[in-house]
Amino acid sequence: MAVRPRPIRGAPGQHALRSSRLAAELVHAAAISTGDLVIDVGAGTGVLTRALLRAGARVVALELDPDLAAALRRHHPHERLEVLNVDACSWDWPREPFSIVSNLPFTGSTVILSRLLRNPRIALRRADVVVQWELAAKHAAVWPATLKGTYWRTWNDLVITHRLSRAAFSPVPDVDAAVLGITPRTQPLVPHEEHEAFWQFLSAGFRSGRPVADALRPHLARAVVRRVADTHGFSPTAKARDLDVWQWARLFALRRSPRRR
Repeated sequence: MAVRPRPIRGAPGQHALRSSRLAAELVHAAAISTGDLVIDVGAGTGVLTRALLRAGARVVALELDPDLAAALRRHHPHERLEVLNVDACSWDWPREPFSIVSNLPFTGSTVILSRLLRNPRIALRRADVVVQWELAAKHAAVWPATLKGTYWRTWNDLVITHRLSRAAFSPVPDVDAAVLGITPRTQPLVPHEEHEAFWQFLSAGFRSGRPVADALRPHLARAVVRRVADTHGFSPTAKARDLDVWQWARLFALRRSPRRR
């Protein structure tokens, strides 16, 4: 007789992986080494937590639901596991280098990723996160570009490494999922210390809805935008979504160096 899996109660939109074998495959693909510090955000019933421990990682499991957090502590007493009953949206990321391997709550994924990637100076080594397919495809795409995706990709490579059927989860969500791989760039396209200015620069372009040459007039002369367009392969009448991250970084570099205009 088939037994219907009991739905987990953690954060809204949380869907547990049904297969421990799949969890092990995802941890293996994340290239976790013995002793690595790994954060499991929205640990739930601990499917990924167990796989991370078997891989030799030092695991910090974040779980919003107090009952699930207590169950993780009770069922997995381990010197390499720390279970925290916290909201990942307000938790401070570690200062030492860390990785993330996590099945994020679907309804909170964007907020968690925004907080993770808003400051490129955090000590993130790598993240492999399960999110809704549409979210992964939206922010990993070169076109059409998004404000957040462009900002994130300035300091990180974002790639979809797996597509997961909705049948891989319990309770079954309405959509398929993806594993979004995030790896900090060896050479960032904008210096880390200028990330706030770059966010404001991008925001001016994306939020106006106008062609970039018009939206950026407070920052760049139209002639500068036209010159960059000619040499970097985009139309002078392009809107923000039509530029890739390298084109945005070039425009910002000129904004930062008036003598080169």
